[in-house]
Amino acid sequence: MDRDQNLARFLQSDGRTVILPIDHGTAIPVPGLEDPTGLIEQLNPVVDGYVVNLGVAFAAADALEGKGVCLRTDCYKPRYGDNLDEGSYRLYGADEALTCGAHAMMNMLYTHHSNEAGIFREAAELISESLDADVPVILEALPFGIGRPDDYTLENIGFTVRAAAELGSDIVKTAFPTGASADQFRAIVEACFVPVIVLGGAAMGDDRALLEMVKNAIDGGAIGIAVGRNVWQHPSPAKIAKALHAIVHDEATVDSALKCLS
Repeated sequence: MDRDQNLARFLQSDGRTVILPIDHGTAIPVPGLEDPTGLIEQLNPVVDGYVVNLGVAFAAADALEGKGVCLRTDCYKPRYGDNLDEGSYRLYGADEALTCGAHAMMNMLYTHHSNEAGIFREAAELISESLDADVPVILEALPFGIGRPDDYTLENIGFTVRAAAELGSDIVKTAFPTGASADQFRAIVEACFVPVIVLGGAAMGDDRALLEMVKNAIDGGAIGIAVGRNVWQHPSPAKIAKALHAIVHDEATVDSALKCLS
């Protein structure tokens, strides 16, 4: 498949996407992901694609058939104790993506991180590899690192999203800026010349807050979402995934989407 065909595996006819990241097993404890294949089979009706590590790409290959498969190419380790905070470091590339049948690759891009130089170089090397392999790249662009909502300001997110596009990312995945409105986010999307999708972050435990954030992101021009923990750590993963699908693909209101949970 060429680059456009690979990207199309994640998109429905409306040009939007619901992606489920289940790539957390190399980074953090993962209660809720004990059976990734079973989770994929359960959520396939309302999920367009998945972000997976190489092991899951092989182990769950049958369940992933027909869906967009995005290979996580780095390990995004949060700081732990006195360990050196490298932020993100590459593990795989285009060869592994082609071997496991992935349609895209995902790597972190942390702007302003102490290891920014290394992270930028690795992201650029991945994009360079992708040009020959025709496997698109989704850069997960976050200021300073993962799980830093105080740093996810409009200015910081805006710069980071544009930097990812400038490096050559096919799609940019980012956080919805803390406290932002749909119109404020739209200014960021319009200043980015590639599509933008929004992540979910840590499990909120607040269905309305999650759906409102996603609604603002879609109203602000995002083409979709990549929400993981807020789905597979939810008491009813299939129901919350259906609610997210309704907002992204059916333009449902938050109140209407909440009815999927009843």
